[in-house]
Amino acid sequence: MSQPPTPGRPWIPDYGIPTSLAGTLPWSYFCERMQASINYWIATTDPQSRPHATPVWGVWLDETFFFDGSPQTRRGRNLAANPAVAVHLEDGTKAVILQGDALEIQSAGQEFYTQLARIYAEKYKDLGYEPAPDTWASGGLWRVKPRLAFAWTKFPEDATRWVFE
Repeated sequence: MSQPPTPGRPWIPDYGIPTSLAGTLPWSYFCERMQASINYWIATTDPQSRPHATPVWGVWLDETFFFDGSPQTRRGRNLAANPAVAVHLEDGTKAVILQGDALEIQSAGQEFYTQLARIYAEKYKDLGYEPAPDTWASGGLWRVKPRLAFAWTKFPEDATRWVFE
């Protein structure tokens, strides 16, 4: 990521969100939670604009979220038609939400694929997933280009929104 996102407060009317930046969460909190999570919920819309949500495994690397899966899944077909995506961790009390566009990676180079496969294997090997660097050669790897991110641990006091350039 070239520059860190700009922190602020989410606009959620009638919930008592403070207007001051005092008490907002640091970006490092968001990154730590994304990196540590095992399961991520991906929300897309189908061609009829109906919502679709699925849990996925993924990797937070260099302040970027990567996830994989067959392009033939409903999620993959939805993203091919409309890349808008929301990523949410499983905890709603200590929420972490990322919004942006999921862009399928076509060719990132062997060094990157090797690094990503190693990170996936370290994270998910106890769950039986150890991808090889060529796992994504025919597609099925997405990178989320972020637009907005949100997090809180004590809503509404520390509710934080980050805006990306």
